[in-house]
Amino acid sequence: MIVLTFKIVYDIGYFDAQSLENDKNAELPITQPVLTMESAQRVVSGALKEDPTNPKTIVDQIIDNNHKLSTIIIENNKLKKIAWIIDMRLFFTGDLFNDEGYNLTEGIEYQHNINRGDH
Repeated sequence: MIVLTFKIVYDIGYFDAQSLENDKNAELPITQPVLTMESAQRVVSGALKEDPTNPKTIVDQIIDNNHKLSTIIIENNKLKKIAWIIDMRLFFTGDLFNDEGYNLTEGIEYQHNINRGDH
């Protein structure tokens, strides 16, 4: 009888704790973060170790605002490049290929009339 009582008390406590956890999860915001020009500039300036108040490399445009992989155009000394921001915090320039071997960087440069010979 004591074992049955403990089992019932345990089950009630477990279900109460589970419902509290579900309530907490329901209160969390479900919005996706958005990359702004200012936040993109902070990421780029920080990665390139430039002065954020007077950066040499400027974020010219956000092409694809995806919180996992954002595509941006940066400009330095009147030369434009395609750059990538991963998870809204990591920055890199260079070629990015999809799973079929297509060079995404080259394709975006072509779409936006960015001459590859400039860099």
